[in-house]
Amino acid sequence: MTGVRWWIAGVLLLAGAGIYTAGVQAETSVLAKVSIPSDADSIRRGAETIVTVCMTCHSLKYIKYSNLLSLGVARDTLDLWKGDKDLNASLVSLTPDDMARASFGKVPPDLSLITAARAGSGRYVYSLLTGFYTDTNGNAGNHVFAGIVMPDVLGYAFAANAADRRQIEQTATDAAAFLEWAAEPNAGFRVKLGTAVIIYLVILTTLLYLWKRRIWKDVDHGIDSGVKET
Repeated sequence: MTGVRWWIAGVLLLAGAGIYTAGVQAETSVLAKVSIPSDADSIRRGAETIVTVCMTCHSLKYIKYSNLLSLGVARDTLDLWKGDKDLNASLVSLTPDDMARASFGKVPPDLSLITAARAGSGRYVYSLLTGFYTDTNGNAGNHVFAGIVMPDVLGYAFAANAADRRQIEQTATDAAAFLEWAAEPNAGFRVKLGTAVIIYLVILTTLLYLWKRRIWKDVDHGIDSGVKET
Protein backbone atom coordinates (compact mmCIF):
# COMPACT_ATOMS: atom_id res chain seq x y z
CA MET A 1 0.00 0.00 0.00
CA THR A 2 2.85 2.34 0.86
CA GLY A 3 4.42 1.63 -2.51
CA VAL A 4 1.18 2.57 -4.27
CA ARG A 5 1.03 5.90 -2.42
CA TRP A 6 4.62 6.68 -3.41
CA TRP A 7 3.81 5.77 -7.02
CA ILE A 8 0.79 8.11 -7.04
CA ALA A 9 2.84 10.89 -5.45
CA GLY A 10 5.52 10.46 -8.12
CA VAL A 11 2.97 10.65 -10.91
CA LEU A 12 1.46 13.83 -9.45
CA LEU A 13 4.90 15.38 -9.05
CA LEU A 14 5.81 14.64 -12.66
CA ALA A 15 2.45 15.97 -13.83
CA GLY A 16 2.97 19.16 -11.87
CA ALA A 17 6.45 19.57 -13.32
CA GLY A 18 5.01 19.10 -16.81
CA ILE A 19 2.34 21.73 -16.21
CA TYR A 20 4.95 24.17 -14.85
CA THR A 21 7.26 23.56 -17.83
CA ALA A 22 4.40 24.06 -20.26
CA GLY A 23 3.49 27.30 -18.49
CA VAL A 24 7.04 28.61 -18.72
CA GLN A 25 7.23 27.68 -22.40
CA ALA A 26 3.91 29.43 -23.05
CA GLU A 27 5.12 32.53 -21.22
CA THR A 28 8.49 32.71 -22.96
CA SER A 29 7.07 31.97 -26.41
CA VAL A 30 5.65 35.50 -26.64
CA LEU A 31 8.88 37.18 -25.57
CA ALA A 32 10.91 39.08 -28.14
CA LYS A 33 14.14 37.45 -29.27
CA VAL A 34 16.33 40.32 -28.18
CA SER A 35 19.74 40.41 -26.56
CA ILE A 36 19.89 42.42 -23.35
CA PRO A 37 23.24 44.22 -23.03
CA SER A 38 25.35 44.29 -19.88
CA ASP A 39 27.68 47.21 -20.64
CA ALA A 40 27.89 50.15 -18.24
CA ASP A 41 26.49 52.74 -20.67
CA SER A 42 23.31 50.75 -21.30
CA ILE A 43 22.82 50.13 -17.59
CA ARG A 44 23.30 53.84 -16.79
CA ARG A 45 20.77 54.85 -19.44
CA GLY A 46 18.41 52.24 -18.04
CA ALA A 47 18.88 53.65 -14.54
CA GLU A 48 17.73 57.04 -15.77
CA THR A 49 14.59 55.54 -17.32
CA ILE A 50 13.76 53.55 -14.20
CA VAL A 51 14.33 56.47 -11.80
CA THR A 52 12.65 59.18 -13.86
CA VAL A 53 9.79 57.15 -15.37
CA CYS A 54 9.14 53.82 -13.66
CA MET A 55 9.62 55.03 -10.09
CA THR A 56 6.50 57.14 -10.45
CA CYS A 57 4.71 53.94 -9.44
CA HIS A 58 7.32 51.24 -8.74
CA SER A 59 9.94 50.85 -6.01
CA LEU A 60 13.28 49.04 -5.93
CA LYS A 61 13.60 48.48 -2.20
CA TYR A 62 16.80 46.43 -2.43
CA ILE A 63 18.69 49.13 -4.35
CA LYS A 64 20.03 52.30 -2.74
CA TYR A 65 20.96 55.56 -4.40
CA SER A 66 24.54 54.92 -3.29
CA ASN A 67 24.54 51.72 -5.38
CA LEU A 68 24.09 53.84 -8.50
CA LEU A 69 27.44 55.50 -7.90
CA SER A 70 29.10 52.18 -8.74
CA LEU A 71 27.50 52.42 -12.17
CA GLY A 72 29.30 55.68 -12.83
CA VAL A 73 26.24 57.92 -12.40
CA ALA A 74 27.49 61.47 -11.80
CA ARG A 75 27.00 62.77 -8.27
CA ASP A 76 25.14 65.90 -9.40
CA THR A 77 22.77 63.72 -11.46
CA LEU A 78 22.25 61.44 -8.49
CA ASP A 79 21.53 64.43 -6.24
CA LEU A 80 18.91 65.57 -8.73
CA TRP A 81 17.30 62.11 -8.75
CA LYS A 82 17.21 61.62 -5.00
CA GLY A 83 16.22 65.15 -4.02
CA ASP A 84 16.33 65.52 -0.25
CA LYS A 85 16.59 61.77 0.36
CA ASP A 86 19.67 60.30 2.01
CA LEU A 87 22.32 58.73 -0.21
CA ASN A 88 21.71 55.38 1.52
CA ALA A 89 17.94 55.55 1.03
CA SER A 90 16.26 52.85 -1.04
CA LEU A 91 14.65 53.66 -4.38
CA VAL A 92 11.07 54.18 -3.27
CA SER A 93 8.08 54.94 -5.49
CA LEU A 94 6.90 58.53 -5.68
CA THR A 95 3.33 57.28 -5.29
CA PRO A 96 2.39 56.21 -1.73
CA ASP A 97 1.05 52.66 -1.42
CA ASP A 98 -2.44 53.73 -0.36
CA MET A 99 -2.75 56.07 -3.33
CA ALA A 100 -1.44 53.41 -5.72
CA ARG A 101 -3.90 50.88 -4.30
CA ALA A 102 -6.78 53.33 -4.77
CA SER A 103 -5.71 54.09 -8.35
CA PHE A 104 -4.73 50.63 -9.61
CA GLY A 105 -6.47 48.27 -7.20
CA LYS A 106 -3.11 47.03 -5.88
CA VAL A 107 0.39 48.27 -5.19
CA PRO A 108 2.61 47.98 -8.30
CA PRO A 109 5.26 45.25 -7.82
CA ASP A 110 8.73 46.05 -6.58
CA LEU A 111 11.21 45.90 -9.47
CA SER A 112 14.35 44.94 -7.55
CA LEU A 113 14.10 41.24 -8.43
CA ILE A 114 11.61 41.36 -11.31
CA THR A 115 14.05 39.90 -13.86
CA ALA A 116 14.95 37.07 -11.49
CA ALA A 117 11.29 36.30 -10.84
CA ARG A 118 10.14 36.18 -14.47
CA ALA A 119 10.95 33.60 -17.13
CA GLY A 120 13.03 35.30 -19.77
CA SER A 121 14.68 37.70 -17.32
CA GLY A 122 15.41 41.00 -19.09
CA ARG A 123 13.61 39.84 -22.23
CA TYR A 124 10.41 39.75 -20.18
CA VAL A 125 10.80 43.43 -19.22
CA TYR A 126 11.64 44.45 -22.77
CA SER A 127 8.73 42.49 -24.24
CA LEU A 128 6.32 43.90 -21.68
CA LEU A 129 7.35 47.51 -22.36
CA THR A 130 7.13 47.02 -26.12
CA GLY A 131 4.10 44.74 -26.01
CA PHE A 132 1.39 47.41 -25.82
CA TYR A 133 -1.12 47.77 -28.64
CA THR A 134 -4.55 49.21 -29.40
CA ASP A 135 -7.19 47.10 -31.17
CA THR A 136 -9.60 48.26 -33.86
CA ASN A 137 -11.95 49.55 -31.17
CA GLY A 138 -9.25 51.64 -29.57
CA ASN A 139 -8.92 49.39 -26.53
CA ALA A 140 -5.44 49.04 -25.05
CA GLY A 141 -3.80 45.69 -24.42
CA ASN A 142 -0.45 44.00 -23.92
CA HIS A 143 0.81 40.88 -25.68
CA VAL A 144 2.79 39.68 -22.67
CA PHE A 145 0.47 40.59 -19.79
CA ALA A 146 -3.22 40.43 -20.68
CA GLY A 147 -5.29 42.76 -18.53
CA ILE A 148 -2.30 44.74 -17.31
CA VAL A 149 -3.20 47.89 -15.38
CA MET A 150 0.08 49.67 -16.09
CA PRO A 151 -0.23 52.20 -18.92
CA ASP A 152 1.99 52.31 -22.00
CA VAL A 153 4.56 54.51 -20.23
CA LEU A 154 6.96 54.61 -23.18
CA GLY A 155 4.20 55.23 -25.73
CA TYR A 156 5.14 52.22 -27.86
CA ALA A 157 1.62 51.66 -29.17
CA PHE A 158 1.43 55.29 -30.28
CA ALA A 159 4.83 55.63 -31.93
CA ALA A 160 4.40 57.91 -34.93
CA ASN A 161 7.02 56.25 -37.12
CA ALA A 162 9.68 53.56 -37.28
CA ALA A 163 12.37 55.88 -35.90
CA ASP A 164 10.29 56.64 -32.80
CA ARG A 165 9.59 52.96 -32.36
CA ARG A 166 13.30 52.11 -32.55
CA GLN A 167 14.05 54.79 -29.95
CA ILE A 168 11.44 53.32 -27.61
CA GLU A 169 12.84 49.83 -28.18
CA GLN A 170 16.31 51.12 -27.25
CA THR A 171 14.91 52.69 -24.08
CA ALA A 172 13.17 49.41 -23.20
CA THR A 173 16.40 47.48 -23.81
CA ASP A 174 18.34 49.81 -21.51
CA ALA A 175 15.65 49.58 -18.81
CA ALA A 176 15.82 45.78 -19.00
CA ALA A 177 19.63 45.95 -18.75
CA PHE A 178 19.40 48.03 -15.57
CA LEU A 179 16.83 45.72 -13.98
CA GLU A 180 19.00 42.68 -14.75
CA TRP A 181 21.84 44.49 -12.96
CA ALA A 182 19.52 45.43 -10.06
CA ALA A 183 18.53 41.79 -9.55
CA GLU A 184 22.21 40.88 -9.09
CA PRO A 185 24.30 44.05 -8.61
CA ASN A 186 27.33 42.10 -7.35
CA ALA A 187 27.42 39.69 -10.29
CA GLY A 188 30.38 41.46 -11.89
CA PHE A 189 32.39 41.33 -8.67
CA ARG A 190 31.60 37.62 -8.22
CA VAL A 191 32.75 36.88 -11.76
CA LYS A 192 36.03 38.71 -11.15
CA LEU A 193 36.48 36.98 -7.80
CA GLY A 194 35.69 33.59 -9.31
CA THR A 195 38.20 34.17 -12.11
CA ALA A 196 40.89 35.17 -9.60
CA VAL A 197 40.17 32.09 -7.47
CA ILE A 198 40.39 29.78 -10.49
CA ILE A 199 43.71 31.32 -11.56
CA TYR A 200 45.01 30.94 -7.98
CA LEU A 201 43.93 27.29 -7.85
CA VAL A 202 45.57 26.54 -11.22
CA ILE A 203 48.86 28.10 -10.06
CA LEU A 204 48.67 26.33 -6.68
CA THR A 205 47.90 22.98 -8.31
CA THR A 206 50.82 23.40 -10.72
CA LEU A 207 53.23 24.24 -7.89
CA LEU A 208 52.01 21.32 -5.77
CA TYR A 209 52.39 18.98 -8.73
CA LEU A 210 55.97 20.14 -9.37
CA TRP A 211 56.74 19.84 -5.65
CA LYS A 212 55.31 16.32 -5.58
CA ARG A 213 57.44 15.33 -8.57
CA ARG A 214 60.56 16.66 -6.91
CA ILE A 215 59.86 14.84 -3.63
CA TRP A 216 59.03 11.55 -5.31
CA LYS A 217 62.03 11.87 -7.58
CA ASP A 218 64.29 11.83 -4.51
CA VAL A 219 62.27 8.97 -2.97
CA ASP A 220 62.41 6.92 -6.17
CA HIS A 221 66.14 7.62 -6.48
CA GLY A 222 66.67 6.38 -2.90
CA ILE A 223 64.68 3.22 -3.57
CA ASP A 224 66.60 2.53 -6.77
CA SER A 225 69.91 3.00 -4.94
CA GLY A 226 68.88 0.62 -2.18
CA VAL A 227 67.86 -2.03 -4.68
CA LYS A 228 71.17 -1.79 -6.51
CA GLU A 229 73.18 -2.06 -3.27
CA THR A 230 71.21 -5.16 -2.29
